[in-house]
Amino acid sequence: MSAARVVVVPRQFLLRCDLAHEKLDYVEFPARDLEATGRFFQQAFGWKFESCGPDYIAFSGEGLDGGFYRSELAARTAQGSALLVFYSRHLEETLAKVTAAGGEIVKPVFAFPGGRRFHFTEPSGNEFAVWSDADQVDGD
Repeated sequence: MSAARVVVVPRQFLLRCDLAHEKLDYVEFPARDLEATGRFFQQAFGWKFESCGPDYIAFSGEGLDGGFYRSELAARTAQGSALLVFYSRHLEETLAKVTAAGGEIVKPVFAFPGGRRFHFTEPSGNEFAVWSDADQVDGD
């Protein structure tokens, strides 16, 4: 008996009935180096990617599905880009994983009403942030 083979198909190619009308469903980012960007998110956050040809990689099951397309551009807040923000129960642990995977911290951890967060860029230069509740302490 052979093991079942799982085939992953990017969401944009599926006909689905569970889509929420007029709700966010998918996000796309530019990436100068698709391979380095994929490795970063795999190492830092455990993401898995599906290659959709030489110029696109897709991810799913990460809160919001999406992908990266080959481009010299980068999504940065200083240039007017929207900022996607991850949640972490253990902010310092996540910060350590981001830097170990090659992310660059562009705003160190700071407090805001309701929590703390930091901003980082991944190898292709896209900016993201990670936040945690104000009462959340590493080790919880």
